[in-house]
Amino acid sequence: MPQARYFELSDARREGFFNISEAAEASGVSTKMIRHYEEIGLVPKAGRTVAGYRIYRDADVHVLRFIRRSRDLGFTMKEIAGLLGLWQNKRRASADVKKLASKHIAELDARIAELQGMRRTLEHLVHCCHGDDRPDCPILDDLAGAGRA
Repeated sequence: MPQARYFELSDARREGFFNISEAAEASGVSTKMIRHYEEIGLVPKAGRTVAGYRIYRDADVHVLRFIRRSRDLGFTMKEIAGLLGLWQNKRRASADVKKLASKHIAELDARIAELQGMRRTLEHLVHCCHGDDRPDCPILDDLAGAGRA
């Protein structure tokens, strides 16, 4: 990002820059997360006005939208960094992108299977519980016994 240290905020706005709140609204990423992404190096440090306010270009907002969509699909920060690199490299092979996405699908499938197993177990325990005024409860008994060797 070009240095914007010579801009007053009003001049930056006239030049088409966004302040952090506007960038957050336009991208759907909170200001807190924008700062976090800068801290971890996922996005470059923002330009600044003379007063030190962060300013962003349309291209920066586009990158933030890319990150948000990637997060919505469950990619990790490390995977998003890889995807950003691939997206920004116009000479990349689409096979590299497909490989990363396919790996993510396999991880999602494993997590879904794990969650379905949890659901089946809980469903069985709920079925076994009388749900009455008695203190005995197979759900609590199972939870208490789960840590035993």
